[in-house]
Order: sequence, then C-alpha cells, then structure tokens
Amino acid sequence: MDAEAAVRTPVAGVVARRTLLAHPVLLLVGIVLASLNMRAALASVSPLVGELSESYGLSSAASSLVTSVPVLFLGLGALVAPWLGRRLGAERVLFGALLLLGVGILVRVLPSAAALYCGGVLVGTAIALLNVLMPGLIKRDFPDRAASMTSVYTGAMIAGATLVAASSVPLERALGGWQASLGSWSLLAAVAALAWLPQVLIARGRRGREVPAAGPAEPARSVWRSALAWQVTLFMGLQSLWTYVLIAWMPTIFTDEGMSRSEAGVVFAFNNLLQVVGAFAVPLLAGRMRSQRPLIVLVTSLVAAGYAGLMSAPVQGAWLWAALLGVGQGGAVGLALTLIVLRSGDAVTASRLSGMAQTVGYLMAAAGPLAAGALHQATGSWTPPILAVLGVCAAALAVGLLAARSRTV
Repeated sequence: MDAEAAVRTPVAGVVARRTLLAHPVLLLVGIVLASLNMRAALASVSPLVGELSESYGLSSAASSLVTSVPVLFLGLGALVAPWLGRRLGAERVLFGALLLLGVGILVRVLPSAAALYCGGVLVGTAIALLNVLMPGLIKRDFPDRAASMTSVYTGAMIAGATLVAASSVPLERALGGWQASLGSWSLLAAVAALAWLPQVLIARGRRGREVPAAGPAEPARSVWRSALAWQVTLFMGLQSLWTYVLIAWMPTIFTDEGMSRSEAGVVFAFNNLLQVVGAFAVPLLAGRMRSQRPLIVLVTSLVAAGYAGLMSAPVQGAWLWAALLGVGQGGAVGLALTLIVLRSGDAVTASRLSGMAQTVGYLMAAAGPLAAGALHQATGSWTPPILAVLGVCAAALAVGLLAARSRTV
C-alpha cells in the first residue's frame, strides 16, 4: 500500500507544499474523484458478462479472463508503482494512472475480443498505481488526519463500485449496448484526471528534492524471509481471491438461477454498499485489540455463510447472502490492510510488507475468477466453484489466526 517514497520527508518545495495544503477542498476533491475510479472499471464488467460472452462467443473460462486479467495486472503493476513514485513523484504517477485508466476503458470496448483483454491490462495496471500510491500520499499530506482521510478514500472507492454495479445494466439499455455502458466510465476517469492536474502543477517544485527521513541508516529488513509477513500476505491474497470471484460471477450466479439482470445488478450493488460497514467498523475494532483473532473468525464466518447460501438457495435468499458477504468482504479487506500496519515494526517495514502483500495477494486473486469459470464450464454447475471458495475461506481462517497474533515483522 505505502511505497517507500511515501515515508520520506520533503525538505524542499515548502512553498509548493503550503500552497497545496492551503486549498484542502481542491485536494480532497481530487482524492475522492480518483478513489471513485479505483474499483469502478472492475465492477462495471460483472453485470454485463453475459452480453460480452454472447458478443464474442466466449466460453465461461474465456469470460472469466475479462475480470482475471485486470486483477493479474493489479499485482504486476504493484511491483513498479513504488519505483515510479520515487522517479516521477506520486502526483504525476497518479495523474498518469487516471489517464491510462480512461484509455484502457475505451480500448476495452473496441470491436475485438483481443481489445477487451488488452484494455483489461491497461485498466489493471492503472488501478494498481492508484492502489499503491494513494494511501502513501494521504499519509504524507495529512499526517494528523490520516485515519479520517483513509476512511474518506476507502468509502469513495466502495461508493464508486456500488454506483457502477447498480447502473451498468440501466446504462446499457439507455445507451443502446454494453459497449456504450462500459465506455461511459472513461468520463469519470477523465474528470478525476482533470481534478488532479493542479496537484501535479503544484508538486513540480518538489520533484527530485526529497531525502530520506532523518536518522541513522539501518540495514534493509527482508520481509520476504519472514514467516509472519507471509501469513499476512496470504490472508490478503485469500480474501482478495474470494472477493474477485464475487465481482466476476455474483450477478451471473443469480441470472443463471432465473433472476432478472436488473435485479441481479441491484443485489450486486447492495453487496458493494454493505462493504462500507465492515470496512469502517472492523479496522476500528482491530486497532483496539492486542490480538485480532476474534475478527478473523468473524469475517471469514460471514463470507463462508454467504457463499454457502449462494450454493443452497441463491435466489430465495439473495439479499441476505449479499448482506453477509458484503459485511464480511469489507471487514476482511479492512482487516487485511490493518494487519499490515499492526504487524510492522516501523514505517519502512510497513511499506515493504504492503508492497509484498499487494503484489502476491492480487496475483493470487487473479486465479480466482478464472478457476471458478473453468469449474463451472466443466461441471455445468456453480456448486463446485463455491465449494472451492469455501475451502479458500477455511485456509484464510487458518492463516489469518496466525497473522493476527500480537507480533511484528
């Protein structure tokens, strides 16, 4: 999450910094608009997977790649985000990421199955840059209000996904096709880029003038050799996996059981909306606990119960399963991000652990939609994929209980 550049203290460009912070509303608008885009391009595809598949004659496995490819590049993009942030500055990279996101969304709707996947590569890479650098920028520019600003950015991110999930099908009908519905979200990215431009201009005076924080140099601590770091990383990856399976296939599960596409989209949006509850409440509770094991049990149990409901009575209990999954998903991602901070002994270690967890976690998550689609295609049923995800929940519980112990990397 935090790049190493985000924990450096600027010693030059003070005037530019003060100018920036003298207009907090401008900065806040930029952060909110950028955050609205951090899941929107992913959530916009799920309610329209059936139409995409029909247009290009895609199998279930091939359809799952539409969501798996962007998630794969969420992990790969996280590898280069810290380096780009150090070389170009967080503001420039975030601005460029928003432009890249808009281009990727438009490429995705070109009349070609190859363009659909190539656009997904651009979308995933752009969102990875936003994911990694935005929290560090907030921590740098709002050190006394980092928690509240993180709540704002997280809430905006989930709100963007909710808005898109609810409106994708109505937009398809109003605009005359899924291409126009998907492509329309490039406007959101363009507006966010425009709102972010002032931050780029103000930050120009700071580029290349930052030095490491004062203090004696310490040998780099390799988080990749820490068992605890791997436990935190695996929990991040497993909870991301079950989340992206839902993002890819939840509306399709409902429509395959006879629910209308419009209602499936609304239930999916309801699921996204309730993630706010878990995302806000669970991290607050985690910070007050010495061990977060009870929360690990809570969030994994909620997700497992929701998936079990999808398997046994998907349409009859759709709203209940969406609620359980929403609170569990939001709580799990909030807890995973909180564990990165709580299990790190210092800021630099937190940066490295965050980079490791996002890279490995999203690479793991990318396999989820593809594997679920392949299992569904092979068996003709959603029961085997859901049983596999229940196994993921069990694994997340086991590794999460280890990660939740009161220790530091």
